[in-house]
Amino acid sequence: MNPLLATLGTKLTERWLNLLVLPGALFLAVAAGGVTLGHRRWNDLDRLRTVLDGLAARPAMDRAGTVVLLVAGSLLAASAASLVAQFLGGLIERYWLRFARDPLSHALVEWRRRRWRRRDDALRAAFPAAGPVTAADGDAVTVPPRIHARIHVLSEARDRVALREPTRPTWYGDRMQATADRVEAAYGVDLAALWPRLWLILPEPAVRQIQSARSSFAAAARLAAWAAGYAVLGCWWWPAALIAVGCAAVARFRVRDALGALAELIEAAVDVHALELAARVGLSGPDAEGLLPRRTGDRMSEVFRKAE
Repeated sequence: MNPLLATLGTKLTERWLNLLVLPGALFLAVAAGGVTLGHRRWNDLDRLRTVLDGLAARPAMDRAGTVVLLVAGSLLAASAASLVAQFLGGLIERYWLRFARDPLSHALVEWRRRRWRRRDDALRAAFPAAGPVTAADGDAVTVPPRIHARIHVLSEARDRVALREPTRPTWYGDRMQATADRVEAAYGVDLAALWPRLWLILPEPAVRQIQSARSSFAAAARLAAWAAGYAVLGCWWWPAALIAVGCAAVARFRVRDALGALAELIEAAVDVHALELAARVGLSGPDAEGLLPRRTGDRMSEVFRKAE
C-alpha cells in the first residue's frame, strides 16, 4: 500500500506542478517584471536587477519565516492564477462550441455560410472542367493530375470554413455538429441521446484515446485563456502582447487538431460499438454483426429520448 500511495502522491504532485504552479508562476513573473519595467523601459534589465537586489536586502528577508511565507504565498498566487485560467478556459470551450442565439452570432453564421457557399460553388465548378478521361484500353478512368490537384486544394479551402454548410458561429461548433449530422444520416440515431449510454460500454483503450483528445481540447482552451491574460498585461508592458499573440496562435493550431481528433474518435466509437449497445438494451439480437441498422437507430433514439 505504501508504494501505491507514494506513486499516487508523486503523480498528483507532478500534475499540480504542471497544471497549476508552473503556468501561474510564469504569468506572475511576467506580470511583476512587466509592471516594474513599463513601456518606456521595457528591456531595462539593470532596473529589474536593482529592484530585486533591493527586495533581497531588506532585513525581513533574513528571517526563515518570512521566506517560507513568501514562497507559500507565491505558490498560492500561482495556483490561483491557474485556477482562474482553467475557469476561463471552460468558458472559452463553451464559446467555441456555442449555438447562434444572439444577433452577432447569427451574423457570423451568415458570413461563414456565404464563404462556404462560394468555395463550394468553386469546387463544384471544377468537376465538370475535369473532363474524366478514359484510358485507351477502356479499363480505367482517370482525372488529369492538374485538375485533381485543383480539386484537392478547393476541397481543403472549403473544409477550412466547415465540413458542411455552417450552422454555428465557429468552425469548432460546426465540426461537432457535422459529426452528429453524419451519425444521424448513417444510422438514424441522435448522437446527443446515444453518447452517454455508449460511453458506459466503451472499452478502456477507446476511453483513453477519447479522454486524451478531450484533454488536448481543454488544454488548448486554457492556453487561449492565458493569451487573454497576457494581452491584459500588454497594457503595462507591451512585450506581453507578443506573448499573447504567440499563445493564441498555438492555441488555435492545437484546438483544430484536438477537436478534429475528438470528433473522429466519437464517430468511430459509434461505428464500432453502437450495435453492441443496441444488443445491451434489447433492441438487437446478441449475435448481430456489422453496422447499426437505421431502423434500430431510430428506435434507439426514441427509447433514449424517453419519448420527449
